[in-house]
Order: sequence, then structure tokens, then C-alpha cells
Amino acid sequence: MLLKASPAISLLNTTGDNPGSLFPSVSSLSNKNLSVSPSFRSKTGSGHVACASKGANNKPLTGVVFDPFEEVKKELNLVPNVPQVSLARQKFTDGSEAAINEQINVEYNVSYVYHAMYAYFDRDNVALKGLAKFFKESSIEEREHAEKLMEYQNKRGGKVKLQSILMPLTEFDHTEKGDALYAMELALSLEKLTNEKLLNLRNVAEKNNDVQLTDFVESEFLAEQVDAIKKISEYVAQLRRVGKGHGVWHFDQMLLHGEEIVA
Repeated sequence: MLLKASPAISLLNTTGDNPGSLFPSVSSLSNKNLSVSPSFRSKTGSGHVACASKGANNKPLTGVVFDPFEEVKKELNLVPNVPQVSLARQKFTDGSEAAINEQINVEYNVSYVYHAMYAYFDRDNVALKGLAKFFKESSIEEREHAEKLMEYQNKRGGKVKLQSILMPLTEFDHTEKGDALYAMELALSLEKLTNEKLLNLRNVAEKNNDVQLTDFVESEFLAEQVDAIKKISEYVAQLRRVGKGHGVWHFDQMLLHGEEIVA
């Protein structure tokens, strides 16, 4: 069966507002900022094509909630032109920046103390390799925390300012407690102090309405601090039970090879 296609121009032939026509009549479009193109008339002269008039988009829209082109103007004015000023900084106060730098210093100081503990227990006349391993790993972890804070400081457009670090103790032997228990109690105190400083940092963020900094501290540090405090508290309790004698060696072996060797 052969099909005969009708001329395309016939599709444009309208005789009014017929239900079957493709376009409404010209009279119905006259109030909608539409114009009729005279170049698309059919042979009968009754067909018209409707097109948008030139001034159809000149009227302002009503009920617009967000106008990015207007609201971005204030942000454009805030983009710094000085090379020394961060381009990424937004809603980041000087107080938050200073608090982060203080926390970086706390983490580095705690790492330094842990490193001194590692050096003590690694001596040939102390030779508690498990404790040395534990405190070395703790030192690395605290330094990683400091570096994470430094990365966040740069991400928010702040400036990292490293401060002085105090010289830690070099001797950890205690007359009554011994070196292992005394060092572990000191570690527990350091973890609690670090947690308190982190809570202070979070309070600064909350005071400055810095939601991003608040989320960063809570998600990256606080839960980990609670776990560390719990673990070291158990180590302190165990060392108090074993005393200063042979039990310290077994505890040290647990730290060196893993808790599964202890029955």
C-alpha cells in the first residue's frame, strides 16, 4: 500500500480554534505577547504561525524566592584581590582559626610526651618493648591528629601557626607505682586533657555558629577520644592488679604481641 504524504505547509493551515488544529487562532494569541509571521501563510491565505514577540521576557517575574544574579553580587564584593588573603575563606572567624592553632599545639605536645615515653621504655636497662611500641604508636597518632587539623585549617582558609613545644620528661620510674603504671596513668591524664581541649574547640565553633567546624570535631575526634580513654583506663586497672613485679612483663608481652596471648 502506498502512502501519500501531505505537504508540510498544510499542517500550518488553521481556520480558528478548532479542536483538531495544531495551533490556536491568532485572535486567541493576541493577548499573550505573540506575533504572527507573515512568511508562513498557506496558499489559501488563512494559515498563520505564532511566534514569541521580541518583548515577551521584559516583564519582571513575581514571586521569585532566589535570584542568584542579584544575591551573588555581595559575594563578588567579598572576593579578595590581595594575594596573601585566602580565596576559600567563608564564615570562618578569627576565633575559630586561633582555636584550631591551639589544638594543633596540644596534639604536638602530647605526641612529644608519648615519644619521650617510647624512648624511655626502649632503653636496654628497661626493655619493655610492648610499652615502647604502644607509646610510639600513640605519638604517631597524635601527630596525625595535628596534621589533620592543619589540613582543615588550610581548607577553611586559615593560616597554620605552629607554636613552641615544651620539653617533656625523660624519666618515668615512680617509687611507689613503678614505671609502667605511672606512665599509663600519665597517658590516661593526657587523653582526658586532649578530650577537654577538643570540647573547648567545639564550644568555640558552636559560639561562632560554625557548623562545619563543629561537625569536623565531632566526627573526626570526639568518638575516638572516648574509645582511647576507655582502653587506657582498662590498662591502668590491669597494671594496678599486677603490681610492679613479674606481672608487668606479661602485660608488656600483651601489648607487644596482642591481647589474644593472655588467657
